[in-house]
Amino acid sequence: MNEHRGDCEELLSYQCHAQICLSLGPCSAPQQVEVRPRMACPFTVVVAIDFGTTSSGYAFSFTQDSEAIHMMKRWEGGDPGVANQKSPTCLLLAPDLRFHSFGFAARDFYHDLDPEEAQHWLYFDKFKMKIHSTSDLTMETELEAVNGRRVRAIEVFAHALRFFREHALKELKDQSSSVLEGEEIRWVITVPAVWRQPAKQFMREAAYLAGLVPPDCPEQLLIALEPEAASIYCRKLRLHQVIDLSLQPVTNVTVGEAREQLRRSRHSRTFLVESGTGELWSELQTGDRYIVADCGGGTVDLTVHQIEQPQGTLKELYKASGGPYGAVGVDLAFEAMLCQIFGDDFIQSFKAKRPAAWVDLTIAFEARKRTAAPGRANALNISLPFSFIDYYKRHRGQSVEAALRRSNMNIVKWSSQGMLRLTQEAMNELFQPTIINIVKHIEELMAKPEVRGVRFLFLVGGFAESPMLQKAVQRALGRTCRIIIPHDVGLTILKGAVLFGLDPTVVRVRRCPLTYGVGVLNRFVEGRHPREKLLIKEGREWCTDILDRFVAVDQSVALGEVVRRSYTPARLGQRKIIINIYCSMTDDVTYISDPGVRKCGTVTLDLPEPLPREIRATMQFGDTEIKVTAVDVMSNRSVRASIDFLSN
Repeated sequence: MNEHRGDCEELLSYQCHAQICLSLGPCSAPQQVEVRPRMACPFTVVVAIDFGTTSSGYAFSFTQDSEAIHMMKRWEGGDPGVANQKSPTCLLLAPDLRFHSFGFAARDFYHDLDPEEAQHWLYFDKFKMKIHSTSDLTMETELEAVNGRRVRAIEVFAHALRFFREHALKELKDQSSSVLEGEEIRWVITVPAVWRQPAKQFMREAAYLAGLVPPDCPEQLLIALEPEAASIYCRKLRLHQVIDLSLQPVTNVTVGEAREQLRRSRHSRTFLVESGTGELWSELQTGDRYIVADCGGGTVDLTVHQIEQPQGTLKELYKASGGPYGAVGVDLAFEAMLCQIFGDDFIQSFKAKRPAAWVDLTIAFEARKRTAAPGRANALNISLPFSFIDYYKRHRGQSVEAALRRSNMNIVKWSSQGMLRLTQEAMNELFQPTIINIVKHIEELMAKPEVRGVRFLFLVGGFAESPMLQKAVQRALGRTCRIIIPHDVGLTILKGAVLFGLDPTVVRVRRCPLTYGVGVLNRFVEGRHPREKLLIKEGREWCTDILDRFVAVDQSVALGEVVRRSYTPARLGQRKIIINIYCSMTDDVTYISDPGVRKCGTVTLDLPEPLPREIRATMQFGDTEIKVTAVDVMSNRSVRASIDFLSN
């Protein structure tokens, strides 16, 4: 084994010793596997929050009766005739930045404000996407409200999570015969699988700020990956709980039937799940694989799983993939169409001066978007708010109808009742770019050697309810595999997140999304190492910046597998060891200075006493989050160890 030390920047802080690696291939060091036994659940209840881009909700299950999943109570102020089990993800803050309301209540209160007054209130909508799209996410990252005012993103997320916490605790109090203490509740928050470590840590920090769990009890909060949660629930499905698109043409009747079944199922708030795996899996042979495509509001998230028989655990076969191809793409295309007709400057001005009316218009489009179906003969009418028509006339000195005529956009008509009439051609134009991206992504995934021969494709998430998406996926992939849609497609992730909270060991093997490691010094070898990496220290020649890999991209890591490194402080009196972590999207890297390698986080080890002693750090990469623990080798006592991806 090569002698190596910590990277140049940290040379004075620590020295790095022996390494014990995860298996990286046939010629590597032996695997360290400490498979943890299934623990009896120390919690009384599991509460899962599905924090979505367009809608959110929660569900819970008592550990004594884990086959019953209870959905939350009907929301106040929901749309008439709908038993809403999710709420729109929108938040309203008063002008003094205090929390006012969330969901339907926020939407309706904001809608009823006087236009002048509305400009002072802070309304946030579809704000989860900002966390996905920000490359340098920190605790200081800001979100912009509809009126242009900015607030720290962590505070907006904490307000939303605090709202769910209070709502859930009130309901649990009504349901439970005994008084529940805080430590008896395990919380689960869902995030897209394509999110990186900083975004996952951000959600955890927001949960601490919201008071879900105290920071010194991190095990009380689990971060669940959305398509993984859906997969956990799908393995419980019975045949009457799904629509099999492979067996029937997608017609409006099929979609109508699905809606009716969904409506009926929503009247019951308690769902019973199979204790083992459901009937659908009886057709699967050991080794069969399937894809879950979670088509949400913001992202499309794909995961490939294999069920391990007879224990029914899941194994991830290819690293999670996807991108920002959610239903929001259709909304953005609608906004772009409005800019094309009425002018970009007018739309931006209208959004700033009449923010509540703009929200009204987006809600009107959202409702019509859900009814869009292939082959629909009649146009979809979208009602323009009166203030839009009036504002346009005052600003441009002409009518909305004249603007439509001048734009030569023949696929959008005007109705004298104040409606924009979108033809089938117009709806296709709005949906196609997003749908093409989704289908292309699934096809590319299916072409990978590790994924070939997939038997089932499960479509889940709110956007999977869209007949436009269903038809496109069926047309492109219906001959390749069976396409299955659970009836309660919008609640699949939520139910799976509860099941994950009850048993987090159900996903036994995951794939690494990136290569992770640290920079070290190795003995300089003439001819092998470049001269610019040479460092002479105390008469010895070292090569700097060598990447000491912890795990490689797309490597299989089982639960309980660990990476160990030992560190000692380099000088007397040192109280902290700080180690930089580097990552790369590929594995063909040698040095931390190679293209595509970036510093992504730090591990901090607090030294118990200012003495030169060996600290052994243990890192775990098989969970949904990267974890680190450490011990003082001499005393075998735990050392405070933390890993941070948000402070770069």
